[in-house]
Amino acid sequence: MRDAVPPPARPAGAEGTAPPDPALAEDAAAALEDLRTAAPLVQCITNAVVTNFTANVLLAVGASPAMTDIQGEGGVFAELADGLLVNTGTPTAEQRGAAYEAVGARRRAGRAWVLDPVAVGVLPVRTALARDLLQHRPAIVRGNASEIIGLAGGAGGRGTDATHGIDAARDAAAALAGQAGAAVAVSGPVDLVRAPDGAVVRVPHGTPLLTRVTGGGCALGALMAAFTAVRADAAAAAVAATTVYTLAAEDAAADCGGPGSFAVALLDRLHTITPERIAARAGLVREAGAR
Repeated sequence: MRDAVPPPARPAGAEGTAPPDPALAEDAAAALEDLRTAAPLVQCITNAVVTNFTANVLLAVGASPAMTDIQGEGGVFAELADGLLVNTGTPTAEQRGAAYEAVGARRRAGRAWVLDPVAVGVLPVRTALARDLLQHRPAIVRGNASEIIGLAGGAGGRGTDATHGIDAARDAAAALAGQAGAAVAVSGPVDLVRAPDGAVVRVPHGTPLLTRVTGGGCALGALMAAFTAVRADAAAAAVAATTVYTLAAEDAAADCGGPGSFAVALLDRLHTITPERIAARAGLVREAGAR
């Protein structure tokens, strides 16, 4: 997902030094087809600012959203849902309780869930919450570079704004992957997905307009939760979600006149994007020797 931070100089082994891998594009395309067939039910314990947009993104791509985020229901619904997102954007006491219920239920059942540590590293309540939730072993951790660094124990960014480039978060992503056994997805001008085994894929798609719409990143976390329902490999789920989302965003940017029309166009493009278009256009790069 395109982020506000300009990309740093590309290090050896970074995107651009290897050709796109067609097999990655084909798997992302197949995952989209599988998602639309399965229509997974996705529980979102997410922030109050983005609930509507997140739900609409899930509906547009073919999933079914459920914003079930109160104590007494969080764990019950997590047992039923096909995917779960926990987003720390507005962590009320009620949501914190529901989050613990939900991730506890998923862990007991051995089922995947996604952690989106919004503004972690800057604000104390959400930082403590996200670091504690990390002990419940999410399948995917998704954030911008500063949030990933903050979750790993470093200094965060400026609220929800990243102040680091994605390559600055490589060590933090490796640390989180090792600690939680999770795939770690770092959003930026070129998205980076690190698998638990150290393999790295870069997704060089998107548009800066995603940073001008409320929920541009948060909705991607929900989409990753949806893709965990059709991909047991968490890194593959994260790559597929990022690819579908950022390619649809590129198409939407070409149709719109600014952030307002972009938000509408993105929903339309997520609804109409095809597996064939994903397979033909995705320029996904697997970093050679990244472990």
